[in-house]
Amino acid sequence: MNKDTILVWFRNDLRVRDNEILWQALAKADRVVPVYVFDPRQFTPLKNGMHKTGVIRAKFILESVQDLRLSLRALGADLLVVSGYPEEILPTLAERYQVKEVYHHREVAKEETHISTLVEEALWKKRLNLRHFIGHTLYHKEDLPFPIKDIPDAFATFRKKIERETTIRPSVETPVKIEVPDNLEASEIPSLASLGFSADLIGIADQSPFKGGETEGLRRLETLLAGADTASLTGSFGSEEGTVLSPWIAMGCLSVHTVYHAVKKYEDKSLPKKQAAAIITGLLWRDYFRFMFKKHGNKFFLQQGFSNEIPAYELVGDALFDRWKRGETGDPFVDAAMHQLNTIGFISHTARMLVAHYLVSNLNISHLLGAAYFEDKLVDYNPASNYGNWAHIAGVGSSTKDNGIRDIKKLQNLLDAQGEYVKRWGTPQLSYSS
Repeated sequence: MNKDTILVWFRNDLRVRDNEILWQALAKADRVVPVYVFDPRQFTPLKNGMHKTGVIRAKFILESVQDLRLSLRALGADLLVVSGYPEEILPTLAERYQVKEVYHHREVAKEETHISTLVEEALWKKRLNLRHFIGHTLYHKEDLPFPIKDIPDAFATFRKKIERETTIRPSVETPVKIEVPDNLEASEIPSLASLGFSADLIGIADQSPFKGGETEGLRRLETLLAGADTASLTGSFGSEEGTVLSPWIAMGCLSVHTVYHAVKKYEDKSLPKKQAAAIITGLLWRDYFRFMFKKHGNKFFLQQGFSNEIPAYELVGDALFDRWKRGETGDPFVDAAMHQLNTIGFISHTARMLVAHYLVSNLNISHLLGAAYFEDKLVDYNPASNYGNWAHIAGVGSSTKDNGIRDIKKLQNLLDAQGEYVKRWGTPQLSYSS
């Protein structure tokens, strides 16, 4: 008897626990073909010296893919890792393994959705369907109390309505066994060098304390729930919002449901209520930005964003921007934060607000340039939260009440009340080129 086979295309969902596409594929087919594609478009250096995917996040991705492969092997399966354009590779693999459908989690930003469209069109020519699932948000789109086009732009209104009128779904089951085709080909995970990174950049990545993968993400979550100090997990000082989990959430090593249900279970026990509330608020902001991207499309990538006027940024050379990137502005908080960002690929939300405000308000440089630099450097980068937050700092974001910063001194105190942060990160930790 012929067995049905579904190809599972992993992207930013590198886990086996609470993974909707994997769970759905196993419910609908006898076998799956798990695939991860390293798309060269994501690793090509940009003209301005930056990268679409910087070396620290690239290392995190490699580790996450490796961990996913090990998890799948423990369940009797494997992960097919290939390099190239998904729209060319996936149809070929679908034919080779005679799959009946391809499953993936839908993204919301323009470049990511464009890749999905290319894949969908290529599969359709072979009379195959690309099925989209929604596994990146805390609240499922189908459960929202309003259609996408009517989602409130004000974050406070959005939050109040969904918390009052919508429930959060439970996590889906974790598979205990996965069957793959007998002839699933062997494959190798690329190295940072083969992705185009120099030895100097690889040396920078080696200094980051973040290790990718579902196994490490679950360990970090357990450590957090046991009452560990979040700053001690990254040496970040001032990471007051519990965003230490954000790298694993961004790559889908941890699902937002896993984090939410665990936080609620330990809230006001080993996890202080204030910290639990801050983590959940962070998850809600993440949902908000993804839904805003779904509603407004490319508006977040425009200079004027949601404003009626285009910001009057100065047409400056690279010198000021380079000093900001390197942490050479003369502002101790900004410079310390940029040194930390360049060294470990992470800074707290408060630090991000401070450096973004300085770039836009003090240097009068486009927030889109700052967002692009964060895209390169942040280990927890995701398009919606990154470009959404930068738009708010620049005063052109979707939730107008949250636009701009009103109290810089308060933010500086939040970041470094005891002066430890500037002391720790006030001087460059390494020599690098962007």
